[in-house]
Amino acid sequence: MKVTLLTAFAATYLVGVPTCRVDDVASDSEPIGHELWDEQLGRYVDEDGWVDYDAWLQDTAKLQEYLSLLESHHPNEANWTDDERLAYWINAYNAYTVELLLNNWPQASIKDIKGGIGFVNSIWDQEFIEIEGQGYSLNNLEHGIIRPKFRDPRIHAAVNCASVSCPVLRGEAYVAARLDEQLDDQVRRWLASDRNDLGDPASPRISSIFKWYGGDFEDW
Repeated sequence: MKVTLLTAFAATYLVGVPTCRVDDVASDSEPIGHELWDEQLGRYVDEDGWVDYDAWLQDTAKLQEYLSLLESHHPNEANWTDDERLAYWINAYNAYTVELLLNNWPQASIKDIKGGIGFVNSIWDQEFIEIEGQGYSLNNLEHGIIRPKFRDPRIHAAVNCASVSCPVLRGEAYVAARLDEQLDDQVRRWLASDRNDLGDPASPRISSIFKWYGGDFEDW
């Protein structure tokens, strides 16, 4: 059965997010490939972004291998280009979100996973990610690194919060060589989604992300 996670409260992203710069860790790692993640996405995510978690749960070895690769290669500005770092952090956010769901499957919603307290200490604030000795939460990755460091509003279409109301999970890994093309395509898919409705100019309906993060789009 192909399923996805139901609505999560975006307000959990907006308060109490610790900052963390992408270069906080002294690392001499070299850029990695994302083939393992790409293969998993191609197998368990369909063209509409629906995730077959039931099947994925029976085959997690390659996901764990990919997470181990992430954990031993922290991006750094000496050896990694901007696109290599951004592709890494987007893939990391999405891969750790999938792991979180698989470890707690089945759940009706990601916000039901224990460890969070409403809007005070949500699951997105739980520091369950470790990369070269540095601990991170999902909020650290998105709001402490991806948004402030790279300042590209297209990332809102790329990071997947495991919520039906959010942009879909892309069925392939983000890679530096195609990152600009992938982000453009992801935004087009997001805006064309039936989760938005621009058919009636008098009362258009569009993702609340544009309201919550309006400042990110000001110069777009």
